[in-house]
Amino acid sequence: MSESTNTTTRGISLTDGAADKLRVLLEQENQPGLRLRVAVRPGGCGVSYQMVFDNEVLDGDQVRDFNGVGVVVDRFSAPFLDGATIGFIDAPGQQGFTIDNPNVGGSGCCG
Repeated sequence: MSESTNTTTRGISLTDGAADKLRVLLEQENQPGLRLRVAVRPGGCGVSYQMVFDNEVLDGDQVRDFNGVGVVVDRFSAPFLDGATIGFIDAPGQQGFTIDNPNVGGSGCCG
């Protein structure tokens, strides 16, 4: 398995593996202008992430292109995602997107 590199554009970044998987998923949707929207939602003990496909760009959204994969981050979430990396794991027994975010500390109110 080869190492992936990051494609970074101010704020959030995608690994090559994540960009490749997103490209496949977006092509399957067959909707021009569809992008990945990434958001941070505050929760009881930290934050949770929301990743959905969206074709809208709202006032204040940051739009980035990663080799043909559009990523949208809303203005509230942007500071929390600055420096975060979205990756994709495809291993036996484990498959899915990951978010490595240096802005989220390991300690919180729950533990």
